[in-house]
Amino acid sequence: MLYELDNNHSGFLRVAHKPVLINEVLNLFSAKPNQRFLDCTFGGGGHSRGILESNENIQLTSLDCDKDRLTQANTLSKLYPNNFKFHNINFSKLDTVTDTDFDGILFDLGVSSFQLDDPDRGFSFKFNSDIDMRLDQSLTVSASDFLENASEQELVEAIRNYGQETRWKHVVRALMASRGQNLLSNTESVAEIISTAVKGKSIRRAKRHPATLSFQGIRIAINKELSVIEEALPKAFEKLASGGKLIVISFHSLEDRMIKRFFRKMAGRPESSKDSRPQDQRVIQAKLSFSKPISASEEELTGNPRSRSARLRMLQKL
Repeated sequence: MLYELDNNHSGFLRVAHKPVLINEVLNLFSAKPNQRFLDCTFGGGGHSRGILESNENIQLTSLDCDKDRLTQANTLSKLYPNNFKFHNINFSKLDTVTDTDFDGILFDLGVSSFQLDDPDRGFSFKFNSDIDMRLDQSLTVSASDFLENASEQELVEAIRNYGQETRWKHVVRALMASRGQNLLSNTESVAEIISTAVKGKSIRRAKRHPATLSFQGIRIAINKELSVIEEALPKAFEKLASGGKLIVISFHSLEDRMIKRFFRKMAGRPESSKDSRPQDQRVIQAKLSFSKPISASEEELTGNPRSRSARLRMLQKL
């Protein structure tokens, strides 16, 4: 049985939902004795624990930039003192990890439940708190700082490009008009400003809250989530052993598109419909394990609705 480490009771474990696509990850990795694995997004520790449980004679290194994950990582270190190492760094800096030749590397790009459900982290409009949204608390710009000081073009990029909000002009205009009035400092106020700008559907009757897409875009912008993924993927591929597997689980179409293009590039295939280079100009360094991403099963969706947008892709180094 898989568990999630309890942040409130160090040393104790509580039963929790399985991490997203955990069975698929473990089946694809198919861990064998003496193999080495890297979990670039430790989060709640669920994938890391699952990998460690899959074979008692493997080595796992995990990364996470969130200092709040140290308690869970320390607990896992006590349970697996000879098999587990943790580095409190952003995965864009994975090249600083001395270990290499990993047989499997995993990215789970979703924001962890611990972060979403912690009012003090200011990710969700479900709780009225300071709007922060920093995955790494050492970053100097919070969501509130960004909303007050970003240029209009930066707001457009966050709301239109990253959030993919169709009524982005209304949202950007409303946010700009709310500056300097202490209205952009907490989640409830910002959600109300965005909801009023989006209009169309009432909050109660809409399938999703009107501020959902904009909150997502703001989070992506302040954490530079797309640029760190772009930086990390080549570094991860370099860290793979021959025959090693790179698995990436994404939750956003922009992330998935970036991953798909990188994987196709490594496999010597056209990166997009605009890539018309002849085959002799391509370098084949890996093979695609499957052309279409793996999604969560109906059984998993029933137990964990947050997995509904998860997409898993895998690349194997030649």
